Amino acid sequence: MNRTILRRLSANAHALRIPRKLFSSEAASEASSSIPACPSHVHEENRGLTKDVQQYDVAIVGGGMVGMALACSLASMPLTKQLNVAIIDSNPALQSKLLIKKEDPPDPRVSTVTPATINLFKDVGAWEYVLQHRHAFFDAMQVWDYTGLGYTRYDARDIGKEALGCVVENKVLHHALLSCLQNTELHKTIYPSRLTSMAIHRSSSSTHVDSTSTTTTLHSRGNLAKLELSDGSNLYAKLVVGSDGGKSHVRELAGFKTTGWSYPQNAIICTVEHTLENHCAWQRFLPSGPIALLPVGDNYSNIVWTMSPKEASERNSMDEDDFVKALNHALDYGYGPHPKSSLLGDGDMFSWLRGDAASSTKESFEAPPKVVKLASARMMFPLSLKHANDYASKRVALIGDAAHTIHPLAGQGVNLGFGDAFALSRVIAEGIAVGTDIGEVSLLKKYEAERKQANIMMMAVVDGFQKAYSIDFGPLNVLRAAAFNGAQYISPLKRSIISYASGEQKFPLFS
Repeated sequence: MNRTILRRLSANAHALRIPRKLFSSEAASEASSSIPACPSHVHEENRGLTKDVQQYDVAIVGGGMVGMALACSLASMPLTKQLNVAIIDSNPALQSKLLIKKEDPPDPRVSTVTPATINLFKDVGAWEYVLQHRHAFFDAMQVWDYTGLGYTRYDARDIGKEALGCVVENKVLHHALLSCLQNTELHKTIYPSRLTSMAIHRSSSSTHVDSTSTTTTLHSRGNLAKLELSDGSNLYAKLVVGSDGGKSHVRELAGFKTTGWSYPQNAIICTVEHTLENHCAWQRFLPSGPIALLPVGDNYSNIVWTMSPKEASERNSMDEDDFVKALNHALDYGYGPHPKSSLLGDGDMFSWLRGDAASSTKESFEAPPKVVKLASARMMFPLSLKHANDYASKRVALIGDAAHTIHPLAGQGVNLGFGDAFALSRVIAEGIAVGTDIGEVSLLKKYEAERKQANIMMMAVVDGFQKAYSIDFGPLNVLRAAAFNGAQYISPLKRSIISYASGEQKFPLFS
């Protein structure tokens, strides 16, 4: 990531004072791609209402995984579980219970959740619902280059853990969060509608309120955000949270600017089947982009294959047999040989840097399991990096893809979004503890400062990897091989990389 983008992304904006202004648009907000699981009360009787217009503490626009994670986190803390919360999402599936059948093949839309994210799910009581459905922990990961010059194997034992992560279908994660939310006492209302306009008002003075009481009269309407919905409903909220995806309508209506670019790549995702169960995450860097093979349980794996738009279109239109052959070619001997031995010998040159040898240091290269057939339709989508210059202003905060989108090569996008959701809920609780209006920009900027730094770090690392492995050039290939072998044989470096990828510590270069 170049210096200009880093400077723009890392700058913390001064607190904004937004005068009263009305934003409107005929465009519908992007519906969540996740499929929810449980029925919810729609336009239920709420507390602290005016005669005609509902008033809420928090209005969450976007009921996908990240929006539901925020709601679950609010429901789990003593200071926030009494809040009145509105969830606005036009996805009709929000109103019906989804039956997840064990015998169905996995959906191609999956997420790799890190140990840090798993702990957050456990804290709010959602992980127990994930465990009731198909999921796949993996304790090993192998990354290698198509040139055959180097590879790295990671093992959970290197950092004293049982797993490096868990691959879960998005619909299972969403089902778990909704199931968790339904079993809380949070005062929630789901609006099966779209946000069409939003009015942000300037408060005449800094107001301190007791947000823990649902029977207390809320702010006067002039000190709230007003939301108009496509079904004609109007509601007011102290805080509007945009969790409505990469094409966020909240972000657009609130006037947040973004910085970013489109990659010259598309990704194909699908579910494939093997003859044996896969327990390892595999990633190979090819000339046109990486291909990943991730376990999803039973004999299934998920494919994320990045390539040029032209190649993606051709691969997507292949018949099944030809596509399976192309997959195995990309994962196995195609484009170059297996790394049979280290370019730099057996790693002795790194012996003085090893420290206590990691358990995976001496593990040899393994070929990934062969794909025998497709188990789902193929899906194709363009890739981009986008980052909101601000995450928060008066009465508005962005989380998840509404605030940032990232290349999928590291599988970190949804983990960043979950990190946003849980961080924002903590900041809201801190505001309530000291009697601060939860929509005050000074409070919301604390959330922004925390998450912007973490997100920029991850975005910079992933973007750097994408650029470094998109060039096929002899000297650079050797440097990449040296990097692979360094990560393989320098145990302290290997442990730091694993801990960073698992979300448990900052990357040492940025600490």
